[in-house]
Amino acid sequence: MTISRRRGVLLGASALAVALAATACGSSSSSGKSSSSSGGAQSATVSDADLQAALTAGGNLTVWAWEPTLKKVVADFQTKYPNVHVNLVNAGTNKDEYTALQNAVKAGKGVPDVAHIEYYALPQFELAKSVANLTEFGADKLDGTFTPGPWSAVKKDGGVYGLPMDSGPMALFYNKTVFDKFGITTPPATWDEYIADAKKIHDADPSVFISNDTGDPGLTTSLIWQAGGKPYTVDGTTVGVNFASDPGTQKFTAAWQQLIDGKLLAPITSWSDAWYQGMASGKIASLSIGAWMPSSLESGVKGGSGQWRVAPLPQWTAGAKASSENGGSSLAVMQASSNKKLAYAFLKYATVDEGAQSRVDNGAFPATTKQLNSPDFLNKTDAYFGDQKINQVLADSAAAVTPGWSYLPFQVYANSIFNDTVGKAYVSGTKLSDGLKAWQDASIKYGKDQGFTVK
Repeated sequence: MTISRRRGVLLGASALAVALAATACGSSSSSGKSSSSSGGAQSATVSDADLQAALTAGGNLTVWAWEPTLKKVVADFQTKYPNVHVNLVNAGTNKDEYTALQNAVKAGKGVPDVAHIEYYALPQFELAKSVANLTEFGADKLDGTFTPGPWSAVKKDGGVYGLPMDSGPMALFYNKTVFDKFGITTPPATWDEYIADAKKIHDADPSVFISNDTGDPGLTTSLIWQAGGKPYTVDGTTVGVNFASDPGTQKFTAAWQQLIDGKLLAPITSWSDAWYQGMASGKIASLSIGAWMPSSLESGVKGGSGQWRVAPLPQWTAGAKASSENGGSSLAVMQASSNKKLAYAFLKYATVDEGAQSRVDNGAFPATTKQLNSPDFLNKTDAYFGDQKINQVLADSAAAVTPGWSYLPFQVYANSIFNDTVGKAYVSGTKLSDGLKAWQDASIKYGKDQGFTVK
């Protein structure tokens, strides 16, 4: 997605509680039942010829999505398949769409055929059996079509519950002009160097910070992920939450606590006006964020053109090449859809076939290996980033994503209480490790209250 990646904007607890009560009991929507609702691997029962026949016959599809590049995809799709009409609906971003989607599923009416669902939110819809298992349509045969991080995010127990639209491999976006001003001639290769550079910048000018952070669950989990952490384990409705003794979490807290104690991070919330102003004025010198960020910098910090660069994410171990994902989203076929063949055909067009290239051409960061490895994509220079070939850095990050990460099936709720737990470490004397333990305990309590077996 090339617009709002605000992973801190989350679904309200009250709306989610209703959905999770059903999730833990394994409920499904009241209509549109098919074998695709079951978990696990299964043989495709819908052939390519069947999908082509559905496209030729046509019909109506309703797609809920906020991603702007889909507008052209839909227009091109309808031109190629004139018997198909796609009603593209922006039902809101993040929490707004998820609330509406869950309400529609609960009511048994008004559910779209296709929904845009971010990777961190997909598990709760999968466990509630609100999205179809796409192996019925041969989606499992797309293994290798997508980069490892996004492909892993849409798979569960042999099933495939969405097709990746984009991805967010992490990188360090930094203002070279600001770094040069403070004598930082090369971007930090390790987090220890990053901390040293943060001190160097802030000591020289207390109004300038290497970055900002007021407590962001997406950034926190992504950096723990990069460090090899696995605080979440998921096996159906049995889940584990363990930040207290997770080695990757301990690496993160040891580093980030130094930044917090030294007041080396700007106390500015991401995506706020002050955030954009901080980057425009040079008061915020860098961001550790997903590969979708270039378009936001180019549109929101126009005066920074020519000043910014992209480097690999600093490493927890010198010489390593580990990365993680930050953001990214899928398109899923809703279980309640009465036209799943046509819906899947649209998914495949939008994420694998012509639509994949169209979206990249219009600014999306690819989840497909074909586009990611294309010489045209890799060798493209960007004037905003000083004519750097930034896609080469971002593609390397995508290939280096640390495997084995899981999100909770109630991650949307867990993230919604982040500021009430971990967030206290940014505004009080609470230690980050204590905040994460409080987040762990609150997540465990909530999961148990909703019927999960939590350890």
